[in-house]
Amino acid sequence: MARSINQVILLGRLTRDPEQRTTTTGKTIASFSIAVDRAGQDDGADFFNVTAWEKLGDLVVQYLAKGRRVLVQGRLRQDSWDDKETGKKRSNVEVTATDVTFLDGPSDGATQAASTNSSSSSGSRKTDDVVIEDIDDKPIDLSEIPF
Repeated sequence: MARSINQVILLGRLTRDPEQRTTTTGKTIASFSIAVDRAGQDDGADFFNVTAWEKLGDLVVQYLAKGRRVLVQGRLRQDSWDDKETGKKRSNVEVTATDVTFLDGPSDGATQAASTNSSSSSGSRKTDDVVIEDIDDKPIDLSEIPF
């Protein structure tokens, strides 16, 4: 028998700033929505509501804003309920994010990819560019290598 798979990958732009709230048990949730252009079609986009929990949600609220490009990986979750006012059956499908990759900078639109995985620690490393001045074509003398 085949296993079940519930996985979604979306690349789009935030349609609104992320909103954060706290559950009664003290867990934090960030909610946002993204627009994904329809491939091969000039008209329209698909819109998805996304939730990110705890540390991942904190990072989303801290670094993302409306218009930013993101790559969201997660799973689909469907809720169903009876509308108290109309008595009709209602349902909603949303994405629960397991990973959000920030695809552009906050203001300049540069493509600096900063991935934030919910299981990884957040921290930034500064990397200096190495500039090689001049390389000659002389053969390497192996007796000069210290090991």
